[in-house]
Amino acid sequence: MLMRSIQFLGSCSSGFFFHRLKLQGMNHFGQSFISISSKPSFSRTPLLTTTSRSPRCFRQFRASSVRSESNPDATSSSSSSSPTFRSSGTARRINFCQLCGGPTKYEIPDGEEKERAICTLCGKIAYENPKMVVGCLIEHDNKILLCKRKIQPSYGLWTLPAGYMEIGESATEGAIRETWEEAGAKVKIISPFAQLDIPLIGQTYIIFLAKLMTPHFSPGPESSECRLFALDDIPYESLSFSSMLVTLNLYVEDLKVGKPKFHYGIINKRPGTSPSEIHAYTLDYHLAKANEVD
Repeated sequence: MLMRSIQFLGSCSSGFFFHRLKLQGMNHFGQSFISISSKPSFSRTPLLTTTSRSPRCFRQFRASSVRSESNPDATSSSSSSSPTFRSSGTARRINFCQLCGGPTKYEIPDGEEKERAICTLCGKIAYENPKMVVGCLIEHDNKILLCKRKIQPSYGLWTLPAGYMEIGESATEGAIRETWEEAGAKVKIISPFAQLDIPLIGQTYIIFLAKLMTPHFSPGPESSECRLFALDDIPYESLSFSSMLVTLNLYVEDLKVGKPKFHYGIINKRPGTSPSEIHAYTLDYHLAKANEVD
């Protein structure tokens, strides 16, 4: 089941493919966001099914409980325009070459459109790419396992067990490892639940639904406490990051109407806010797809 759920992220054989981009508008931070239209390919054996009668593609909707702190009533406007591709994040400045140690200069390399750090001695171009954060939303006896952070940022606040993916491991392996390191829990991955992009800070979160293999857990070196919370007792105002607030809100909303779906969304953080300002964001271009669990 897990492989069938993951395959649709990059395969046309899952029943749909993305084929058109159009600029949807500007949010109230002055950032642009892009709407992706989908068209069914109608493969013989769809990897994912949906409970609606629409073609096998994502169903787009706005989550009413996920709003910006500065403008809770903000909504997206819809208009057609030419696609615009630009980064809203701020990359760190690279002053020295990571290969030879020589000084760098910032120029646009031939055939590219973005300014890069180029070594003045060896000519190496420095490329910076987003970080992948992987973790688990662990269900046990109708409760969710959370960890209280013992490190900065967001010291003393609650989070799902999650962290940076390592070279040489898959997303699921990273999520399982991070859960063991932060919560001392052995888990079984059930299905992917959410991919949340945060362009401003160059991070992408991939969160998996998981089950405890044994009912044992304990805080690791980066956690001061681990606890199972009933859905009504989740400490929403003491969560560590906007990504955790969005993930848990989407999960609870799914349970109210049936069962968890797979979600994709772009978390646009308000520039200049700290990680612990968890309400300072908008959730743009939110898509949901029914998850088929064996």
